[in-house]
Amino acid sequence: MSTSNGNSSPGPFDLLGESYIDHLAVEKGLSPLTIDAYRSDLRDYFAWLAGAGIVSPEQIDLDSSLHFVAGLEAGRSSASRSRLLSAVKGFHRYLYREGDLHDLDITSISAPRIRRHVPFVLSQEETSRLLDQPDDSKTGLRDSAMLEVAYSTGMRASEVCGLRFESLDLETRLVRIRGKGGKERIVPVGSHAVRSLDRYVNRSRPEFLSDSPTPYIFLNYRGGPLSRISFWKMLKKYAAMAGLPADVTPHTLRHSFATHLVEGGADLRAVQELLGHSSIATTQIYTRLDVDYLLEVHRTFHPRG
Repeated sequence: MSTSNGNSSPGPFDLLGESYIDHLAVEKGLSPLTIDAYRSDLRDYFAWLAGAGIVSPEQIDLDSSLHFVAGLEAGRSSASRSRLLSAVKGFHRYLYREGDLHDLDITSISAPRIRRHVPFVLSQEETSRLLDQPDDSKTGLRDSAMLEVAYSTGMRASEVCGLRFESLDLETRLVRIRGKGGKERIVPVGSHAVRSLDRYVNRSRPEFLSDSPTPYIFLNYRGGPLSRISFWKMLKKYAAMAGLPADVTPHTLRHSFATHLVEGGADLRAVQELLGHSSIATTQIYTRLDVDYLLEVHRTFHPRG
């Protein structure tokens, strides 16, 4: 972590920050992307501390914490402010446990409320149209299998691209997924995806193989795992062919997977487990109902509707 004061030697907060980052990576098992975000947030916090003349944990108190939080209001979204405050609170708790901080006043400060946006999803008809686009060519069989697996399991793009044979059992139709923070979940694979996978693995994948064996299922022309960018570009191509909106992304398939399950009557806890969400609150964005349907229900069943 770069020093907050610009000097060549690290300051006390830089050393403590690196120790905290190591704690998050080793003991908490956070993903590299989350670790990088926390490191960036702490860098901003340390710069603020230096500007406030605070050079050691003993100088941090509720007054300084309130001044720091007040300074977050300008130029940051609610999500960005919430994440930064979360990083700082976690850092304070770590310092307290290590004996470097005398109290936890900042943990009483509430994070800004984050407005959850309803995700863009495809209808079931639009999804079927998208999945019908790949042809029976070598590349088409691979692409079809990837799209079917993504929609059938709700996997993230990185999870699809990183899928290995050891994680997949076509006989039981189950896949073991290692998601964010190293958390594992087991998800069923639908019959359409299994048939598409079987065609790809037996007819197309051998043509992608290089001289070096690889455990990855979905391969590029060099015989390595297909990248997330390549998956994104492939999906964009088929979405355009299907006449779908330009903002379709791999995550759209994940959102559509969850929404179609909820629309079909799936229990929200089950959907949470399938998606690998830590909190049920994250899954609740998929419980949206059509406004016209709500109006019809109210009009039909309310005594003064």
